[in-house]
Amino acid sequence: MASITSLFFQIASIFYIVLIGVAYFCKKKVDTLENRIYSSLIIIIFITLILDCLSVSLGLIYPDLYVTNLFGKLYLISILAWVFAFTYYIFVISFHKDKNNIIMDRTSKTYLYFKKYFHLFLLLFAIAGSIVFLAPLNVYGDGKIMYTYGSSAILSYSFAAVCIVSWVIFIVLNIKRVGFKKYIPVFAFVVVAGIAVAIQSSFPQYLLVTAAATFITILTYFTIENPDIKIIEQLELAKEQADKANQAKTDFLSSMSHEIRTPLNAIVGFSDCIRHTDTLEEAKDNAKDIVNASNTLLEIVNGILDISKIEAGKLEIVNSPYDAKELFSSLAKLIKPRMTEKGLDFQVYIAPDLPRVLYGDHANIKKVVTNILSNASKYTDKGFVRYEVNCVNNGNRCRLIISVEDSGRGIKKENIDKLFTKFQRLEEDRNTTIEGTGLGLAITKQLVELMGGKVIVHTVYGEGSKFTIILDQPIEKESALQKVQGPNLTHLDLTGVRILVVDDNTLNLKVSTKLFERYHATIECVDSGFRCLEKIQAGEKYDIILLDDMMPKMSGVETLQKLKQLPNFSTPVVALTANAITGMREKYIGDGFNDYLAKPIEKDEMIRVFASILHLTDEVTGKLFETTELLDVDDNVNTSSTSKEVYNEDYLRSHGVDIDHALDLLGDMEMYKMTLHDYLDEIDGKVEQLKKYLDVHDMSNYAILVHSMKSDAKYLGFMSYADICYQHELKSKENDYHYCVEHFSELKSELQKYLEIVRSYSKHIN
Repeated sequence: MASITSLFFQIASIFYIVLIGVAYFCKKKVDTLENRIYSSLIIIIFITLILDCLSVSLGLIYPDLYVTNLFGKLYLISILAWVFAFTYYIFVISFHKDKNNIIMDRTSKTYLYFKKYFHLFLLLFAIAGSIVFLAPLNVYGDGKIMYTYGSSAILSYSFAAVCIVSWVIFIVLNIKRVGFKKYIPVFAFVVVAGIAVAIQSSFPQYLLVTAAATFITILTYFTIENPDIKIIEQLELAKEQADKANQAKTDFLSSMSHEIRTPLNAIVGFSDCIRHTDTLEEAKDNAKDIVNASNTLLEIVNGILDISKIEAGKLEIVNSPYDAKELFSSLAKLIKPRMTEKGLDFQVYIAPDLPRVLYGDHANIKKVVTNILSNASKYTDKGFVRYEVNCVNNGNRCRLIISVEDSGRGIKKENIDKLFTKFQRLEEDRNTTIEGTGLGLAITKQLVELMGGKVIVHTVYGEGSKFTIILDQPIEKESALQKVQGPNLTHLDLTGVRILVVDDNTLNLKVSTKLFERYHATIECVDSGFRCLEKIQAGEKYDIILLDDMMPKMSGVETLQKLKQLPNFSTPVVALTANAITGMREKYIGDGFNDYLAKPIEKDEMIRVFASILHLTDEVTGKLFETTELLDVDDNVNTSSTSKEVYNEDYLRSHGVDIDHALDLLGDMEMYKMTLHDYLDEIDGKVEQLKKYLDVHDMSNYAILVHSMKSDAKYLGFMSYADICYQHELKSKENDYHYCVEHFSELKSELQKYLEIVRSYSKHIN
């Protein structure tokens, strides 16, 4: 009974330390200094308890045995090891500068700092342990009680006392910074160990020192910083994803700085050129470049607005009847110049059984198909692009299957998942010369999914890609389309129409005035909603009011509300705003506007709005671009030797002349023919003069003349030749004589190709 009493606290302590050890070691832990030391404390106290049990058991039975004395010394050394380990723990928590106990990095300064002191503590323990082991130890045992005494025991207690004094010093120096909680085990040890020593002095059979150390070890478990590793992993993952997202946005903003500045610089530069130009032709050429740069800038801004709207969950799908064949055919016409410019074989197929009228968000359908066609054009350097629109009709439902296949660069398998990630552009190192924001496909995927469809990608790296959009659309009757479209106008005459434009931006007022004056309208401008109200209250009558929404002091919506409160006010009011995101038309109509025009104003949309509100009619109609079989868009005209050649606009178009671009600049075919006639009279002399400048190394005059030849070429639609002239212009301005000499034959050859086409055309039309 007496022997069991002597071992009671040791056995109980083993039970509890095993429980806490299992709980601690089975749980994933963060690799911190505290956890490393605490792991050592558990192992040491467990070994100490085993040695304590062995030494007590042997002392009770064989007090004079040498082995009993040996185990007694090993026990004293192990308890001393625990004290030194606990001292090192107090040292670490006292002088660790990072309160959050950062995860250890073996190369960090913190790790190296504490590793140095660990070696010092290990050396001190080795010295103290050796002294304790070599000092004499006496064991008393009578079969009922057992305890040790002698120099070895006294020295071990003395070394422990020195360690406890160091604890006090550490606490005094650092308690304000570290806090009371971390030192609770120290205060508890002083109290518990003091009680244990006092009891053991009066009742030596109650061996409590090891039990006290065990209690402190268990208590320390609840004070160490040991967050759940699972939460840490989730936080690390979230942090990593957030860092990647932030980096992607940083890269995106950096890219945007370039993408936005490029068209802006072009707009500013060409605008300045117009101010100093000497000829109307050169001014028109510069103006065309300004329009192109403006459209590029508008596309970038719209992309940013669209993705912001989608992320905010505010983008709405606005469905209405639309002419499906016209929509998909017009997209082919829109992208065709880009394909022609790059020399790509552009093939189009629009299924003959495609219903004329479908019901859906045609604006967003146009956007997603344009994005995919544009990408195919950008990333295909040679070969073909095949654009197909197929359908599966089932009752009053039509499943659209829109595919764009190319022979371009293709996409690596590991990059396919990144395709539809916003702010990402693949293989930036290969695509540094290709404009883009990295938003197009991200917008495409989200828009298609919002419309209930899906996007499928098939690609082989280095061989090409195929993007397929699958989208279900209800089939509508053709009568539904007439209600939406209103009258079909190809030109606009606003003679006698009075228009009031309300906008706080002076530049916008100037642009609006010049725009509507082309159509012979009578224009008045005011710069605020207050001035607008004054005009109406003064009895002024207008056929239509174009009202900007974003104005200071009184917005367009507030102005409209006040206008409608005026007696007998019935003038149609159209919202004129730069807020051009999908769904805004419906929002403004809901606010009471008759219709909506986005800035910058597009000609076709302006005609639609004015025709609808003013009830204008026009018998002139344009022929729709329709394709019902697989063909190359450039081969619409039969040029085989067995068929009679038709010398018209299509003849020029089919032979690579960008007649559509030329007509945008010159207005109509009559002006084109006159310009062409003058051009043919002068071009041979210009080429001869250009060669003379080259022969005498006159790069200054060479640059001036080739610049003029570039402008002439653009007016007539000789785009590839104009590009060559542009390169010669750049190189001659750099005084690169060798480049101009080496590539002069290329310039003449490309010019000759166009001259043969237009001379043949000119000969047959005269």
